[in-house]
Amino acid sequence: MARTHVILDDEVMEAIDKVVGQRGRSRFLEEAAREKLERMELEQVIRNGAGSLKEKDYPHWRDQASINEWVRAQRRTEAAS
Repeated sequence: MARTHVILDDEVMEAIDKVVGQRGRSRFLEEAAREKLERMELEQVIRNGAGSLKEKDYPHWRDQASINEWVRAQRRTEAAS
C-alpha cells in the first residue's frame, strides 16, 4: 500500500465527504481511480479493434434496422431450439 498527496477542488472534497465522510475518502478515491482506469483500458481496446470487422463480412450490421432484424432472427432460432 502506497501513500500519496492529492490536491482536490474544495467542492469536490465536500461532495465526497457528504457521500462517504472524511474517513471514507481514501477508499472512495481508490475505487473511483480503478473505475476510471478500467474505462480507459476498455476505450483503448475498442479503439485498437476499430475497423477489424469488415462490412462485407457482416452485412447484417450495416444499419440499425438490419441489426434489429438479425437480433429478432437469432431470438426466433433460440426459441425454436
